[in-house]
Amino acid sequence: MGLGFLTVKTVLANGAVPIAGAKVVIKDNNGYLLYSLVTNDVGKTGIARLPAPDKGYSLDPSFTGTPYSTYRVEVEAEGYVSDVVNGVQVFDTEEAVVEVGMHPFLEGENPRHVVNIPPHQLASNEPIRQIGPPRPQAGKAMQKVVIPDFITVHLGRYNVSARNVRVPFPFYVKNCASSEIYPTWPDASLEANIRAIINFALNRIYTEWYRGRNYPFDITNSTTTDMAFEEGRDIFPSIAVVVDRVMGMYLRRPQHNEPFFTEFCDGRIATCPGMKQWGTVTLAENGYTPLQILRYYYPNDLSIFSAPTASISESFPGVALSQGKQGPDVHLMQQYLNRIRQDFPLIPNIEIVNGIYSTETVNAVRTFQRIFELPQTGIIDRATWNSISWYYVAVTKLAELTSQGDQVVGSTLPPNTVISLGASGGLVARLQYMLTYIAQFYPDVQEVAQDGSFGSGTRAAVISFQNRFGLNPEGIVDPATWIKLYEVYHLVKGTEPPIGPGPGPGPGPGAGDPVIRNIQSTLNQRYGFNLTVDGIFGRATKTAIVMGLQTELNRQFGRNLVVDGVFGPMTRAATVNVRPGARGNMTYLIQAALYTRGYTSVIPDGVFGPGTETAVRQFQRAQGLTADGIVGPMTQDRLFR
Repeated sequence: MGLGFLTVKTVLANGAVPIAGAKVVIKDNNGYLLYSLVTNDVGKTGIARLPAPDKGYSLDPSFTGTPYSTYRVEVEAEGYVSDVVNGVQVFDTEEAVVEVGMHPFLEGENPRHVVNIPPHQLASNEPIRQIGPPRPQAGKAMQKVVIPDFITVHLGRYNVSARNVRVPFPFYVKNCASSEIYPTWPDASLEANIRAIINFALNRIYTEWYRGRNYPFDITNSTTTDMAFEEGRDIFPSIAVVVDRVMGMYLRRPQHNEPFFTEFCDGRIATCPGMKQWGTVTLAENGYTPLQILRYYYPNDLSIFSAPTASISESFPGVALSQGKQGPDVHLMQQYLNRIRQDFPLIPNIEIVNGIYSTETVNAVRTFQRIFELPQTGIIDRATWNSISWYYVAVTKLAELTSQGDQVVGSTLPPNTVISLGASGGLVARLQYMLTYIAQFYPDVQEVAQDGSFGSGTRAAVISFQNRFGLNPEGIVDPATWIKLYEVYHLVKGTEPPIGPGPGPGPGPGAGDPVIRNIQSTLNQRYGFNLTVDGIFGRATKTAIVMGLQTELNRQFGRNLVVDGVFGPMTRAATVNVRPGARGNMTYLIQAALYTRGYTSVIPDGVFGPGTETAVRQFQRAQGLTADGIVGPMTQDRLFR
């Protein structure tokens, strides 16, 4: 018996924002508790060590058993739907990472989301074939090859009704590879298979294989026609690092533009004219390079070419960046890292962004690599460049959507107007914006171009939203759909009406309360507010306390929150732990919130002393939280909402 490793990540909004303070338990198949963990500031748990069958089984094509162990992961975070992942696969000597994409809990929906990971394709004893459906109409092909930032996957056979999910393309490839091949295989075998997976998907997109036949997706997860994609499954860093390394490249033959169609099969149960997955292991063990393996199965003039990535204007410069290097590429990466730091504050700030690869740039790169499971070299190679670029696009896109939201949506009241195919104007633009924003949190809701015209793409996005939230999927935006759109939008944006104050152990502040007067005066002085200093605790004062918290998170910890006074999912994800002994504005705001909740024994002074700790523990017990005296994300969620 060997030993494998498991890490759990909790994320929000397409993986762009980590969720700290989530409770994670790992159990065996009999329900026995093995680990109880909590995610840190970058949304990750520590590494769990778990028994797994010996590595040799996963390298032996004649072995017909299961060369990995399976486990159950349960995740809970205050304010979010709980997640359960069954069948997590752990291999000997390998790390597995379960990335749980959580979303805020919506009143009336199931509070628990369950994912059942099926057996690995190579252990399922089912034939794996890549045979395409009938070809689309002639002339349906893109004019140039691009690496997409996202891909839409149909979770079933192409001609069977099933959900569509929109996921980042690098994540899609990592998921497919983790489902199709074993992470223990030699590096050359992994790379050859991953390049084949990338090309297969790019060929489907380039030829508009499904889009050209009016299907609203790019590819399926059925192995009778495409490749395995298992929603919610664990990903293996040994595979992920290869994906990051080769992303941005594709295979084609000279004098051809299209990505070569890399048909493949397992080579043990199923056979095909293309690459045999198990055969790549033997070739790699005999010293073949990845390209030699590919040319062994495909034409011997097959070559590797670069392609631009949609939504990312810059491409890898061709040589790795390291300490001492200078130039615009270094300057670009420094800017990207500093922006990513706002959502991942463990990354050190690069104080001088001047295009010179300094020691602090090395430290920032090395920390980024540690957070995102890349080799911690401090050097920006192709894998690190691609990963930095993708996260930069992800976090800036979400910030841009957040900043323009109130301008586009306007009123908090949903319209009472029915719009459908052929409509145009401001209401359509509002609909398109809201769908695109919601899609960042729910992968089965489609994004849509924000052009103000209700075309077929907008209709498909409306149907995906209606399917996701239990509405009649007719593609018409009626009052019921508007109401649900507004409900979900305000939930994920964090603009739902806040919960009122109290009750604490005391009656709460009354009219003309001198402590409230002091709080109002202090908030005005420190943050430039214009509160009426009347000692009356109302909505304006409550909102100002939260705005103060958001301001401090931006100032002290480099967050990029919209200072709107609403403690929603984005603010919760940005919080930090405040512990006994702390001093300063964060402590003052916590004390102010406690006082307004009825814990009037706390007089705000900015010092987290024994009296404040006692009040925090009382508040936590009253809210059903762990009474540890630490004001973490869950405690702040209850305190400031």
